[in-house]
This record gives sequence, C-alpha cells and structure tokens, in this order.
Amino acid sequence: MTRKRILILTADAGFGHRSTANALAKAFALRYGDAATVTIVNPLDEPGAPPFLRGAESDYDKLATQWPSFYKLGYKMSDLALTTSATEMTYVLIMYDLIARLMKQHRPDVVVITFPTYQYPVAAYRRLSGHNVPMVTIVTDLMSLQKMWFSASADLCLVPTQFAADLALERGLDPESVHVTGLPVNPALADAPTPAEARAALGWPADKFTVLAAGSKRVERLDQFAHVLNHAGFDLHLVAVAGGNDELYAKLRATDWHIPVSLYNFVDNMPAMLHAADCVVSKAGGLIVTESLACGRPLLLVQVIPGQETGNAELVTREGAGDLTLEPLEFLEALGDWLTDGRRLYHQRAANAHRLGRPTAAFDAAELIWQACRAGPTQRASRFPISRAKMKELLQSFGNALSLSDQSPS
Repeated sequence: MTRKRILILTADAGFGHRSTANALAKAFALRYGDAATVTIVNPLDEPGAPPFLRGAESDYDKLATQWPSFYKLGYKMSDLALTTSATEMTYVLIMYDLIARLMKQHRPDVVVITFPTYQYPVAAYRRLSGHNVPMVTIVTDLMSLQKMWFSASADLCLVPTQFAADLALERGLDPESVHVTGLPVNPALADAPTPAEARAALGWPADKFTVLAAGSKRVERLDQFAHVLNHAGFDLHLVAVAGGNDELYAKLRATDWHIPVSLYNFVDNMPAMLHAADCVVSKAGGLIVTESLACGRPLLLVQVIPGQETGNAELVTREGAGDLTLEPLEFLEALGDWLTDGRRLYHQRAANAHRLGRPTAAFDAAELIWQACRAGPTQRASRFPISRAKMKELLQSFGNALSLSDQSPS
C-alpha cells in the first residue's frame, strides 16, 4: 500500500487546536502505523507568515483574560454575515502564497484543518491549482460556533456535538459531509484503567474522594478556590496542577495544608490524572472540558472566558455534567451538595459526563479522514464562491498593492 501523506494545519491560539491535531496524529500512528505519514504545521510559524497575524495569535492569552469584554465583542462581530465574508476573502488574500507553498512542499493526500480561517486559502489553492486534494475540517468549539467554521468547500466537516451538526446543516453544508465524531482527544483517554489502578500508579490515596484542580496561566484565582477547600472540613484529596503557572505553583507550595494534597507544576500525564480523579475543577476551556467528559469526570467550572467558553459552560451545565461556580463560596456549596446524601448528586453528574464523553473521537475522526484520503481527489473544489479568473485578478491586485507599499518611503 502506498503511504498516505496527511497534512494537519493548526494554530496555537489557546490549547484546543494544537491538542486536537496531536490527538489525531497519535490516533493515526496507533491505527494505521507506517501506512500514514502525519505532518502538523502551524502556518503562522512559517517564514513569510504575516507578522500581525502571528502577533494576534501570541496575544490571545492577554486579550482573552485581561480584556474579556473586548474579546467577546470581537468574537461576535466576526460572526456577522457581511463581516464573515469579508474576513474569509481577507484571509485568502493574506495567506494564499503561504498556504500554496505549504501544499506544494508537503504534497498531501488529504489536508486536515483545526483552525477555521485556514479553510479559505486552502479552498482557493484547490480552485486555482486544480489540485483537488480532499479537505477535512475539525470543528474544535463545542457550542459557541462562528460561521467561519462552516465552509461548503470542505469534503468533511467533523463536529464535536449534535448541536454543532445541526448548525452546520442550518448554514448550508451537505448533510453527507457532516459527521458527529466528538472532539478528538488524546487516545490514551480511551484506554481506561480503574480509578484504584490509576491512583496506585500515581501514588495517590486510594480511599479519598479526589478533586483534580487543573490550572494554567489562563486560569485565574485557582488558589482562592483551593483555599476554601483547605478549610472546608471535607474528607478528600486535592490534586492541584499549576499548568506551568509558576506564581500559582509557588502559592500552592507555600500553603499550610489541612487536607491531603498532591501538587504539580506542569505535567504531561493528564490522561492518567483524569482517570484517577473523581471530579475536575477548572475553567471552561474546550480541551479540559472535553477530556474530562471523555473520562466521565464531572466538572466544577470556576471561570468562563466570553466567546466559545460560554458555550462549553452551557453544554456542561445544561446536560447536568457539572456546575458553574464562579465564586469560591459557590464552589464550596456545590461540592458540598455533591458529597452529601451518599454522593447522590455527584453520581448523577458523573453519569451525565460519561454519557457526553467520546473517548474514541480521535479514532473515529481518523477513520473518516482515512476514507477521504483513499477516495482521492474531490470535485468539491468547484464550490469555491469566486471564479478562477476573479480570484487570479484579486490576488494579482493584492500583490501589486503590497509591492507599491514596500516601495513607498518609510
């Protein structure tokens, strides 16, 4: 069998896009071995990437956490129909040469996209070059979905929830192209040991209700939630992961703990920790929410960044897989409710989390991508909304404008 080349285009604005790409790569390695060669590329890391786009990506943390209202406004504005169309064409003009170079360099048998704006320059490249390589979009937001995720040029649109599938159809995608796979998560989450086995491997107490508090530089005030837990008198074991947030880790280390704790800064074995925990405390980020649900672990959400995280929190709370507790005392009250009455409410939350979780999502997505890869070139490239002649004209005009700009005195 001829080895198939799979190119995954991702981004590093947040953790979700890259983690989805990594999960797919692992699934391909486990399922197809040497028959598949997977290459993950962030186009904005490549030479010639527009500096302002690279800067916008690196400023994601600051924008989302320090100016959440501004971030939410921008998120909503980018979803307006007129703005969306203009933004799509802008990305084509700005990124066409970069994407065309990557496509020629890697010569993929299928291109997989985990960041919405890359769909449009890829679609334009297919239209102009006649290289009709299959294009697969992996939607990495659970509920709050911008229109830009849904391109009629995509041969497959793999979505995490039925809500996302309904929205894709509502926005005109071919029903045959839309599949609910769940959001691809680390395939290790599908290989579930018993909690007792997982705790023994980590050296955690076997007989304590275990709360996993997952932090990062994006999670605010996690030390305050840990503080109220420390003084609540609950019989539990707290596992706190700072996620590379050195300031948070120092605060946790300096605390006089009255309960059993296990403290970590940065870890690379989060699947093992999720399997060993009883519940998860964190922000409503797509990655931690999806991974927790994949393990059947209910969530106490202590922070929501406006935008796509709003939808994540809505999914968790609406489906009864967790609670939104934005203040330490709310958090304490909710956890207390979970632990009373024989943990009846906790068991309900865990059952709902298990129902929502899709631990095999990476394998399911990989299988559909593999089928598209083996099917070969597609006719969907003709669905690009602008003719080849018009696209060539626009790209030529844009190139001329750039040349004049470069020649003008500074």
